[in-house]
Amino acid sequence: MGLAIISLVALIVAIVLSFTTRINVGFLALVFAWIIGVYLGGLEVKAVHAGFPTNLFLTLVGVTLLFAQAQVNGTLERITHHGVKLCRGSLALMPVMFFFLTLAIATVGAGNIAGAALVAPMAMATAGRVKIPAILMLVMVGHGALAGSVSPFAPTGIIVNNLMAKMGLGGREWQTFIFNLLACAVTAVIGYLIFGGLRLFRRTYVEPAEPSLESATSQDKATTSFERQHWITIAVIAALVISVVFFRVDVGMGAFAGAAILILLRTSDEAAAIRAMPWGVILMVCGVTVLTSLLEKTGGMELFSALLAKLATQNTINGIIGFVTGLVSIYSSTSGVVLPAFLPTVPGLVEKLGGGDPLAISWSMIVAGHLVDGSPLSTIGAICVASAPAFEDRRALFNKALYWGLSMAVVGALICQIFFGLLW
Repeated sequence: MGLAIISLVALIVAIVLSFTTRINVGFLALVFAWIIGVYLGGLEVKAVHAGFPTNLFLTLVGVTLLFAQAQVNGTLERITHHGVKLCRGSLALMPVMFFFLTLAIATVGAGNIAGAALVAPMAMATAGRVKIPAILMLVMVGHGALAGSVSPFAPTGIIVNNLMAKMGLGGREWQTFIFNLLACAVTAVIGYLIFGGLRLFRRTYVEPAEPSLESATSQDKATTSFERQHWITIAVIAALVISVVFFRVDVGMGAFAGAAILILLRTSDEAAAIRAMPWGVILMVCGVTVLTSLLEKTGGMELFSALLAKLATQNTINGIIGFVTGLVSIYSSTSGVVLPAFLPTVPGLVEKLGGGDPLAISWSMIVAGHLVDGSPLSTIGAICVASAPAFEDRRALFNKALYWGLSMAVVGALICQIFFGLLW
């Protein structure tokens, strides 16, 4: 019991430090696992190493390398630029278009953070230029990214599905994606209505005339036209999606193959793509996974499940766990810390409650954990606030986004309790 308490406290300390400092808790989690496992638990170092998620690591590296190349060579930027033209001056459609554009980019494999990072600068600049409320655009871009976050092709989806498969809940990748998408879409609609989306239907915007072909600079053309490297990149990404969906190709190995093709065809700067990869998040996820794996060995996970079980019943667990997960996710990394720490507790939690649906509880954690990530304390919300035009009052925007994120902890708990607790 003593070792279980120590390992659980170590995980709690790691989670607290993840939202109170800039330390990458993946490194800290690895150190905690080593000290607790070897020097307090008497385990061999190899036993601690065994908790490292090799398959997950390779999958994340392959997928993020492929989409880092698409980012570096400008493919995703051009897709975003051409998406703006589809709105044809309709201000009401622009936030909606950016929602679906971010959703699409996140879903096909770029992930929520990359999707927001690629779209937010243009979306927030567009909002400032055409006088769309900045908080409205932030909500639409943020929830578009979050709606695609647990796609089977996206890094967070890979993390979630790997964790669920370890619990014997594999094969629900698309159900998980759809439930999270629907929750994020519903809250995006709520935000659209609250922050003035309907008023935009009374306004239109006329783009200034584009320069003629004779006067257009080579830079203008370079930032809008698709060239050889962009078409090749699009084809490789499409081939990956098709091969994974229809031919059951391993997404990580398929992504490595696609990345290798792009490198061999010289379609992007390999070194720049490697630098652009989210190494901090990858190492955070893997480090926390090693620590949570140790918790299973020491009984810490069982202890945590028992504590959660005392706060809830079979009838209230979905709402309560949704609220707790959402509240922690406001301040901490959902994919890197919260879900790797919380999802493995589900089997033990169900046992302590004397029953319950492990799938419904898992989905409550996933959905509630993501809904709050439009908060500026989360990476996606912070990207959107940072991308606001210079004339925008960023402090006011920060406060509005913070209130929105905090409210989503309550909204997420209600959604999870109603849908997964009562209707599922």
